[in-house]
Amino acid sequence: MAKKRSASSSRWLAEHEADPYVKAARQAGWRSRAVFKLEEIDLKERLIKPGQCIVDLGAAPGGWCQYAVKRQRGNGRVVGLDILPIDPLDGVELIQGDFREESILHALEDHLGGERQVDLVLSDMAPNMRGVSAADQPAAMFLAELAVDFAGRQLKPGGDFLAKVFQGEGFDDLLADLRNRFAKVSIKKPKASRDRSREVYLLARDHRLV
Repeated sequence: MAKKRSASSSRWLAEHEADPYVKAARQAGWRSRAVFKLEEIDLKERLIKPGQCIVDLGAAPGGWCQYAVKRQRGNGRVVGLDILPIDPLDGVELIQGDFREESILHALEDHLGGERQVDLVLSDMAPNMRGVSAADQPAAMFLAELAVDFAGRQLKPGGDFLAKVFQGEGFDDLLADLRNRFAKVSIKKPKASRDRSREVYLLARDHRLV
C-alpha cells in the first residue's frame, strides 16, 4: 500500500503546483523555477557573456546550466557539478559527486585544467534541510564557504561569483570574506525567491588575488 503523504508535504505540493514560476518554467522548457532567480540577476547585472568559462555548483536538475548555455549562444564553456545525477544537456560538461569531498573537488579542478581558468562561479547549493535551524544553518554556511574557497582558487582576476546563502549565523563573516576578495559585493533577493525564505544571493564582482 502506498504511503500516505503528510499534511505538510501535501501543502508543499499544492503550493508548488500553484507557483507561477513553476508553471512558467514548465511552459518555457526550463528544468527548474530557479532559472528565474538567475535570469533576474543576470539581466540586471550583465553577468553571463559569450566566451566565458562558467562553473555551476549544485547544478541539479540543470536549469542554471541551461540558462548559461543559452546566454552564451554557443560560444563558451559550462561545467556543472552536483551530488545528484543530471540528465545530459547540450553544451554542458557534467560531473556527479559530493562537492564536500576532496576527491570530487580535485576531480573538478583537474577537469577545468588548472587554476585561474574560470570567469564565473555560480552556486545554488543547499543541504537537505531538516527544519532544525541549529543544524541547517551551519550546513548551508559550510557549503557556501567551500564555494567561496573554490572561487578564490579558480577565478581569473576580475572574475565574478554568485551564490545562494541563508541569512543567519555565519552570514556576516562570509560577507566580510567576500569583500576582502572582490571589489564589489551586493545582496540580491530575486522576485522568484519565496518571501518566507531566508535565502539571498551574494553577488561578488571583480575578483582580486589575495
